[in-house]
Amino acid sequence: MKIVFSDPKNGKSFQKEVDKAKEGQLFGKKIGEKVSGSIIGLDGYELQLTGGSTNDGTPMREDIPASKYVDAMINSGAGIRAKLPKGTKVKKRVCGNTIAQHIAQINAKITTAGAKSLEELGFTQKPKEKKAEGEKKEGKN
Repeated sequence: MKIVFSDPKNGKSFQKEVDKAKEGQLFGKKIGEKVSGSIIGLDGYELQLTGGSTNDGTPMREDIPASKYVDAMINSGAGIRAKLPKGTKVKKRVCGNTIAQHIAQINAKITTAGAKSLEELGFTQKPKEKKAEGEKKEGKN
């Protein structure tokens, strides 16, 4: 299971794999709850769960209880990409708000920072590589 967490102060996001031994601490937690950052090596930090997705890419929704899959009638939020006309709802397959074994990724944000900065703990973003002018993206020819 992966946790993608963001730092609201600078707008940067980081990704960290959760150890199999510590995954059990997350099972049963719901979107909106706060968890200790020590699960992923952020001692002194506190994270608030904001969402996630299952192994097959189905998004989690905060307004659906339990961890089951549901075909819900929704008009905005997780699971909807396009802006729909007012009053229109679409039936979409989504997952509930509780973390279970079929969740592959959890999204979170830092609510309380620890004594050490993220850089001191080894969390740095890699700079994006810029393409040279005229260079095309590699792909099928």
